[in-house]
Parts: sequence; C-alpha cells; structure tokens
Amino acid sequence: MATRTREKAKTRMENREMRPHAVAKMIRISPYKVRKVLDLIRGKSYPYAVALLSEVNKSASEPVLKVLNSAAANAENNLNMNKDTLYVAECYADQGPTLKRMRARSKGRGARILKRTSHITVILDAAK
Repeated sequence: MATRTREKAKTRMENREMRPHAVAKMIRISPYKVRKVLDLIRGKSYPYAVALLSEVNKSASEPVLKVLNSAAANAENNLNMNKDTLYVAECYADQGPTLKRMRARSKGRGARILKRTSHITVILDAAK
C-alpha cells in the first residue's frame, strides 16, 4: 500500500503552491452571502481591499477581512514579501458542514432549519 511514499511526498512538496494564502473554516455564515463580498475584492490591491472591506456594510466583511489580513501576514512573515505590493489573486468561499435544526410547526409537525457554514480561502500574489 505505501509504495513510493517518499517520492510521492517529494513531488507533492515540489508542486505545492508558493503563493501566500489563508483559509478560515467553519465560519457560521452562508457562503452565498460571503461570495458577494469576495466579488468586491477579487483582483484588487491589498491596501485597497482592506479599505473597501472596512467600509462595506455586510456581515461577511469582518471574517473576510480577518482572512485577508492573515494571508498578508503569512506573505510578510513566511515569504518575505511587502504588503504594499500584494493583490488578491484568488478568493472563494466553499460550503462547509450544515447544521440542521428543527422549528415547531402546526399540528405537531416540524420544519427543518439549515444553518450553513463557509470555508473562506484568500490567495494573494505579488504585483508585477
């Protein structure tokens, strides 16, 4: 079963993406709401995206701002990049696990409530 484990691990490390990124998992907000905020900052420079997120009146802007700042800190500390030259290369929100709850309805029935969670990913890159 574990044939060529070292070789596979070596090729995986070589093919690993070296762009700074950050991921926030299990964020208790619907991915549909997060995607609207991510569409605003996609392709923008890091300082402009931070200014934009601090002014947007959406509930998803706070967790997205935290992920963006974390990705910039990863770029600065781990890859020795300057924050001012970064831009948002990719950003997306995937759906996480859904919490299922019940709400009482008439005649002893119940209706399902779906409390959705998100996995938010931000990938930065240096401007050319």
